[in-house]
Amino acid sequence: MTDLHRRQTLAALAGLGAWVLAPGAAFAKASGSVHLAAAWEHQGSFHIGLLSTREGAGQALQVHASIEVPTRAHGLCVLPDGSVLATARRPGDWLVRWQPGQGAEPQWLWQAGDRSFNGHVLASADGQRLYTTETDAETGASWIAVRDARTLEKTTEWPTHGLDAHELIWDARGGSDNAPTLIVANGGVPTAPETGRVKRDLGRMDSSLVRLDTRTGRLLGQWRLQDQRLSLRHLAWSPDGATLGIALQAEHDDATAKNAAPVLALFDGQALRVVPTPERIAQNLHGYGGSIAATHAGWAVSCPRAHGIATFSLQGKWQGLVPLPEVCPLAVRDGALWAGGLGASLQNAQAATPVNHPYGHGLRGARLDNHWVITG
Repeated sequence: MTDLHRRQTLAALAGLGAWVLAPGAAFAKASGSVHLAAAWEHQGSFHIGLLSTREGAGQALQVHASIEVPTRAHGLCVLPDGSVLATARRPGDWLVRWQPGQGAEPQWLWQAGDRSFNGHVLASADGQRLYTTETDAETGASWIAVRDARTLEKTTEWPTHGLDAHELIWDARGGSDNAPTLIVANGGVPTAPETGRVKRDLGRMDSSLVRLDTRTGRLLGQWRLQDQRLSLRHLAWSPDGATLGIALQAEHDDATAKNAAPVLALFDGQALRVVPTPERIAQNLHGYGGSIAATHAGWAVSCPRAHGIATFSLQGKWQGLVPLPEVCPLAVRDGALWAGGLGASLQNAQAATPVNHPYGHGLRGARLDNHWVITG
């Protein structure tokens, strides 16, 4: 996007009144109320915002507050002060910090042409630093940019030792000195700036999981699956923090192999392994895992192409597919899984009888993006 186009886009959003607060919405969170930061597309325009509902069957999920964004958003992060961070889907050129309910203008950062955002942003525990996955447009190599949360400006950067870096997550168990480390999923899919998301030369695909020292960016470990056509994408910890779950996306040339591919891998800090899906089920999942989450009931991987949530025990045993059309975003609140689909969301989606929340007026016809975050 050119500088002129960026200015025109922001001017157009401002002219449309991009900040919207739902009539009568209050930011005080009443007992039983649920708030989620989310991204969605509606009638050709893209939004991030806060969605709200109340626990219990039949309670509508409503748009509580929202802003329009220039292109499709992907990952979101909520800071301790309530600010919502969102970044564009890869290859993206914008990052925004928005303070719902504060009346302040959103704070935008646009990438120069030599870099693109890869869809995810993570904050330090104190909310002072941000970490974004990015790709160098000239070399294709991926980087972690460390940014000041107040200004959004980059203060340093570290290589991820791979291509197509995607989600990143803290490992509180730490390294040799017990300081938290950073784990990054290198998706490994080669692309080029002139062709955007078009995948190129998949024969040299190289997906990996890396651990980085958060003081220096030094590589502390790197792990790969035997099948290099499995792209490591999204990350979530088990409730006890001992096992990392990774949602997989298959990139095989052969359609049969791609459709039969697993959607979950597990990492115990030492070894990375694939979790097989029963053969009779695997073809229905189409080798595509969207978001991932875990509760004491087990792992959940959203499979939008299968219109359901693939569920596994914490040890990796297949449990079943929970139906939900075009399901993608997953989040955990008070030990219960919340899942968003087309037209409705599920509360306690892993239960024998999940609670259904239909979409209110502002969300009817909307398509939620891959992720949402519980804010209360």
